[in-house]
Amino acid sequence: MIRPLNPAMATTFAPPVMEAHRWRASTALPAGLSLINVSQAAPTEVPPLPLREAIAEAALHQPAAHLYGAVLGMDELREEIAAQWSRAYAGRVRASQVAITQGCNQAFCAVLATLAAPGDEIILTVPWYFNHKMWLDMQGVKAVPLTPGAGLIPEAEAAARLITDRTKAIVLVSPNNPGGAEYPAETMAAFRDLCRARGLALIVDETYRDFDSRDGRVHDLFMDPDWSDVLVQLYSFSKAYRLTGHRVGAIVASEARLAEVEKFLDTVAICPGQLGQIAALWGMRNLGRWVEGERQEILARRRAVEAAIADLPGWELMGAGAFFAYARHPFAGSGPEVAKAILSEQGVLMLPGTMFMPEGSAGAHGQMRIAFANCDADGLREMAARLDRLTLPRR
Repeated sequence: MIRPLNPAMATTFAPPVMEAHRWRASTALPAGLSLINVSQAAPTEVPPLPLREAIAEAALHQPAAHLYGAVLGMDELREEIAAQWSRAYAGRVRASQVAITQGCNQAFCAVLATLAAPGDEIILTVPWYFNHKMWLDMQGVKAVPLTPGAGLIPEAEAAARLITDRTKAIVLVSPNNPGGAEYPAETMAAFRDLCRARGLALIVDETYRDFDSRDGRVHDLFMDPDWSDVLVQLYSFSKAYRLTGHRVGAIVASEARLAEVEKFLDTVAICPGQLGQIAALWGMRNLGRWVEGERQEILARRRAVEAAIADLPGWELMGAGAFFAYARHPFAGSGPEVAKAILSEQGVLMLPGTMFMPEGSAGAHGQMRIAFANCDADGLREMAARLDRLTLPRR
């Protein structure tokens, strides 16, 4: 029997990373070459041993670690985030303005559920993070693409021309996934001012904030004493502490917004997992130096991938930062065809720009995202050598 299917779900594209995994499963690697996987940014290593020990101790000796907790998260973790954010951003964030979620994707879904109904519009910078687009599609909310300027930096003036009476929010991701761009403080302030003037929410996803190449405060949004009337910040603990399997994210927003978020979270999860929250709190209190070491390693890999792409004939680096490089390639054919050919000929798995752009976008077929966080400098040089040996037809 054929059962009914929500048409919004039916027309949403398949998860790109899962699609890439299917390509890998159905493709024989070239003889003598191991896979170089630059398709996904998630850390593949386990958390550092002291953090794993803290998780184990909590699992064995803290009964509350196995029970339901507060819908908006542990008080101690919310307080720690508020205190650290207040110092880092030179502003004032209260614990009551923080909520914990099952990963940053859930944070995005929860916030958007409070903002937009079917038929409403959300402005997303392209290339966009595909899960953001997928959630909007599933909810019947229109994603309005904002083409960035030089260096993949979006411009508030261009966004202003896209606002209609159905627009509810503008979403920025910095450092950007997939483009890697780090948005200047002036850009963030311009978008804040635009959203405030037009009665919109500004959603800033800072999943990769711990790997920004800039030292110190990267924007002044929290210095605004009235930040909560316009700003919603999203964050993930998955990257900084390698807690991908524990699913811990955060929302920083007004108390009024979080009261609505609580309805969503209570319905879909009841509460975030206790062990993941305990791990995030322990990491925040004890792993500052370790995270800085991880940041320096990522910055070294960024330099390596920038040098590698610069030496590839016909390739052009469009953006690089955090875990990502985004580049134009010189090969003919559709984005998926080129990506599959790179995998079958040279054993390198990466995602085409078509997975991050509206269907039919000019130039998308000639772009690739390279998620380099799990590939060291030697691996990135080997990747470049393989790309240089490709025999694909060129445009």
